[in-house]
Amino acid sequence: PGRAHDDAPAAAAAPRYEAPPVGSYELPPIDRVADHVLLAADGTPSSLPGLAPGEVALVSFVYLSCGEACPLATATLHRLDRLIAQDAALAKRVQLVPGSFDPGRDTPERMAALAGNLAPKGRWRFLTAKDAAALAPVLQDFGQDAVWIPDREHAQAPDRLRHVLKIFLVDDAHRVRNVYSTGLMDVRLVMNDLRTVLAGSER
Repeated sequence: PGRAHDDAPAAAAAPRYEAPPVGSYELPPIDRVADHVLLAADGTPSSLPGLAPGEVALVSFVYLSCGEACPLATATLHRLDRLIAQDAALAKRVQLVPGSFDPGRDTPERMAALAGNLAPKGRWRFLTAKDAAALAPVLQDFGQDAVWIPDREHAQAPDRLRHVLKIFLVDDAHRVRNVYSTGLMDVRLVMNDLRTVLAGSER
């Protein structure tokens, strides 16, 4: 734990396994999160997870001044967005939700700019918080560790955040069904997991 920035490039390596077929396995809940109110990119309150019945979300915490792990998480969501958009039925039921670790700098306006840069094809929500105090219980609930490290060599540079890169698959009952970190950041696996969880909710 805590070496996400060092390990992030490994996630781009070719996978060494085949993703199991959709429906050939189950994803029992591994955690449950509460409902939290954050800020959307337009500055209005937005609920997290904030899902309608039959929906799922992929939630990842990032910060915009991060130069390593966070761009990988965002790029993974972006790639998933393109894949999900090719399946109209799936696209209606999946939300992609990047939330900021750094509400002091990542204002709703900056999250809106990120949204513009990514040009989403599907359903995204770009979230931040009023301040660090409002964000703290969200990170604790998700089990997302984050430690700020001052840049002592460059006094004017922004502090860096040490954290483990994670993407959470959350269902409409607020249950965490899988957590993808650097070793499992495989879009084939995520796509199969999405379809497996959604197929299970229809039974």
